Amino acid sequence: MQTALLLIVLLWPVAAALLLHFVRGSAARALAFGASLVELALAVYMTVAFQVNSQPQFEINYPWLASAGINFHIGVDGLSLLLVLLTAFLVPLILLASFRHDYENPSVFYALVLFMQTGLIGVFVAMDAFVFYFFWEVALIPIYFLAGVWGGERRVQVTLKFFIYTVVGSLLMLAGFVYLYYMTGANGAVRSSDLTAFYNLRLSAAEQSWVFLLVFSAFAVKMPIFPLHSWQPDTYEQSPTPATMLLSGIMLKMGIYGTMRWVLPVVPLGVSQWSWLVMILAVIGIIYGALIAIRQRDMKRLIAFSSLSHVGLMIAGMFSLTAVGLQGTAIQMLAHGVNVVGMFFISDIIERRTGTRQIPELGGLTRATPLLSVTFLVILLGTVALPLTNGFVGEFLLLMGVYQYNPWLGAVAGLTIIFGAVYLLRMFQRVMLGPDSSFSSVIRDLTGAELAVLVPLILMVFWIGLFPGTFLHISEPAVNKLLVLINR
Repeated sequence: MQTALLLIVLLWPVAAALLLHFVRGSAARALAFGASLVELALAVYMTVAFQVNSQPQFEINYPWLASAGINFHIGVDGLSLLLVLLTAFLVPLILLASFRHDYENPSVFYALVLFMQTGLIGVFVAMDAFVFYFFWEVALIPIYFLAGVWGGERRVQVTLKFFIYTVVGSLLMLAGFVYLYYMTGANGAVRSSDLTAFYNLRLSAAEQSWVFLLVFSAFAVKMPIFPLHSWQPDTYEQSPTPATMLLSGIMLKMGIYGTMRWVLPVVPLGVSQWSWLVMILAVIGIIYGALIAIRQRDMKRLIAFSSLSHVGLMIAGMFSLTAVGLQGTAIQMLAHGVNVVGMFFISDIIERRTGTRQIPELGGLTRATPLLSVTFLVILLGTVALPLTNGFVGEFLLLMGVYQYNPWLGAVAGLTIIFGAVYLLRMFQRVMLGPDSSFSSVIRDLTGAELAVLVPLILMVFWIGLFPGTFLHISEPAVNKLLVLINR
């Protein structure tokens, strides 16, 4: 049963997506939501059965293109398990959040979300380079249609821009993987695209340098890292809210996870040659994203630039190549996923109630919406990294990692907490507490369905903040193994 469990977790969403072809309307929503709950239950069961150590578990390794040494090899360690859990936890909430919208062709819309879920989980559990690349592309295709068909007025040009960025990045990654694959066959050995074979490669410093540039480029686009971020604010703004939640809450982690799994331990000499540049760009992204966020009038764009700033800190912590930096990256991926999905959902609620996301047009909403005010404030404080909330744990570890790498960079990166408090609390003050607007007395408070989305997110804000050991304990052996590979 354990051998098949991961395969079921991987394929269940796409099986449900195929079933959606036979239902319409509200039945499609119910089927998609029910299937996502089953997926969550399977992921939780897999977590309970997981033995905390550094070895991959629930592995499946069958020949795919046997003559070429390519296998369908999947498995989970603590790092990938956390991201499978995050995906399984967020997708039902994202589906539930979408129920207030009447999307044309709902069965296709929800099928794409579930199809994307399989792609995301495949990325997190792949242990073969070409399997990883396959699921990477599988995860990208649905978001292209979700944004391009159900997005805003500028959806066509924005989606085209996103498509060009991601395709170019994917091709560079494929070129890097192909080179690594051929190098496994050096000295007459059998070629293999297995993750372990890549780890065992001994490439020269020059080879590792340009392989790093090729593979990291794809991940840098997806995170994104400054200055490759220009697709992000427009895509977040123009995509339907569920697609924005998927992009920011889960898909963004593909790049960070991919770097931890397929770059740092594979080409450590390349990392050592370029880490200074990545660190500088990450810190620039922290400051740039925060400063631009302060100037935003649109709530959705403000959250998008806020995300750029927070991701910059995750990248800097990761490239510190310290235990606390990598552990901070692991838990901050969870915290950021929870917080950014909550922030975008609240932005969507306010837009549906008032018809606008423009901050200057809002104000005084808290008078009629006590529940919305409280939930908004809790998730916002988690994003600001208030102690005892989920954001604090990750950002504290990340800053420790960056400080150990370079105290000056650590000091500059620490500005993300100050800037974050400025633009997020300012948004809350102007939207919820500012002078009364025309919506102050007529806006409705949260419904039961909306609370059903926000309450689990708030529980996670406090669970990660109060008991971070639950999650750090799972990822620690995998992180330590990565460090051994990086420093070999």
